[in-house]
Amino acid sequence: MVTRLGFLGAVGRMFMWAFLLALAVVVLYPLLWMALNGFKENAELFGNPFAWPSHFSFENYRNAWNRGVSDYVTTSILVTVTSAVATVFISAWAAYGLTRVDIPFNRVLTVLILGGLMLAPTVALVPLVRMFQAMGLYNSFWALLILYTAFRIPFTTFLIRAYMLDLPREVDEAAEIDGAGHWTAFWRIILPMSKPIIASTVLLHVLFAWNEYLFAMIFTTGGSVQTLPVGLTSLMSKHGTDFPVVFAGMTIAAVPIVLVFLFGQRYIVKGLADGIGK
Repeated sequence: MVTRLGFLGAVGRMFMWAFLLALAVVVLYPLLWMALNGFKENAELFGNPFAWPSHFSFENYRNAWNRGVSDYVTTSILVTVTSAVATVFISAWAAYGLTRVDIPFNRVLTVLILGGLMLAPTVALVPLVRMFQAMGLYNSFWALLILYTAFRIPFTTFLIRAYMLDLPREVDEAAEIDGAGHWTAFWRIILPMSKPIIASTVLLHVLFAWNEYLFAMIFTTGGSVQTLPVGLTSLMSKHGTDFPVVFAGMTIAAVPIVLVFLFGQRYIVKGLADGIGK
């Protein structure tokens, strides 16, 4: 019986590793194929798109960088970092108020904030375009910053609130006895205790903002304020596209977010597991 169970366990582990290996190939192969095609020429790419490059030259990557990708990377970094800081700070402050402060209509405010999760961005596009045009914010950095922040606050608040609900109330009482106000308690006690979920929400927002396309396409028209997902389309031409350059630009855009995910995935798992996973 023991031998049979051991055999079944070994078979189960073998199938698990085979599944994980197949999943890794499915995920990594398109990225590797894209990066390798960035080293080819158009004729070589169309002749045999799945072959190994005949030679390795970073000329296509240099061309992509000089044809605007450098500006798009700068804009994407600026929009992503500022919107992540604004979103997480506002959401953490809101979550603190909803969980640690006795305020009137607390439940109503919670429902209103979390109700933003049900608002589809596409529904609000037309009024938002008209509003930003009237305010003079259309086709500007501020348009993307406001949109990325506003539409992510409900989700981020939901995650941080779930985490703060499990923090011990004794720390609030101790802070109050020591004469600390709400701002001091939030900044010096609750926020440091919420580091796992803060790290998770920052990384989730970075993944969202770096790859967001709809808002960046509709609310920006000039190259100086376009982010990577939209800016990369400028590498395409109606009269003939140098696809290796396009693949090189896509690889440049993918590398930062892949690195962020690889180095930050354990923080995402830990933060979510310690928060809403409880």
